[in-house]
Amino acid sequence: MNANPSIRPAEPADSAAVQRLVADAFGPDEGPTVARLVSVLDETGSTRASLVAEAGGEVVGHVQLSRSWVDARRALVEVLVLSPLSVAPAHHGRGIGSALLRAAVDEAARLGAPAVFLEGGPGFYSARGWSAAGGLGFTAPSARIPAPAFQVVLLPGHEEWMTGALVYCEPFWSLDCVGLRDPLLAQLGG
Repeated sequence: MNANPSIRPAEPADSAAVQRLVADAFGPDEGPTVARLVSVLDETGSTRASLVAEAGGEVVGHVQLSRSWVDARRALVEVLVLSPLSVAPAHHGRGIGSALLRAAVDEAARLGAPAVFLEGGPGFYSARGWSAAGGLGFTAPSARIPAPAFQVVLLPGHEEWMTGALVYCEPFWSLDCVGLRDPLLAQLGG
């Protein structure tokens, strides 16, 4: 199998494969809800970009960027949230997640976003250029997000005044997909 999958924009024909991949990647407890989040973000027009990693004709990874806002003092600023990031369990450890992160950040910059946010393990993401958002003047959208897990990448469009509370788009709230529930990441919150 190809060790270097190609990354491309997701197409409507990828929908079923992406749904299976996301459900498998997030496991039996969270997988169905996170897979539903992918669909609802698409259905509500919240998705700004959806990318897949393909190897040997198979979708082995997926990442989605959706619109949200920073409630800055001067004005609301449209930003992007990277969620979910999924890699097929059989393909873990091959750099697919890192490649999808790079491609998503590149796409966010191309779209003119000033920043991209996510919830995730700081060890993994900081090694890939992400920073704790709280230290840069941002407030997490929920108390359920441990400060170290609230991550951001600032892009060329970011200006110093663009700080404040991150406000997720509605699908994250309606599906209760806000805040980390992973026991290891929950330890980050104390």
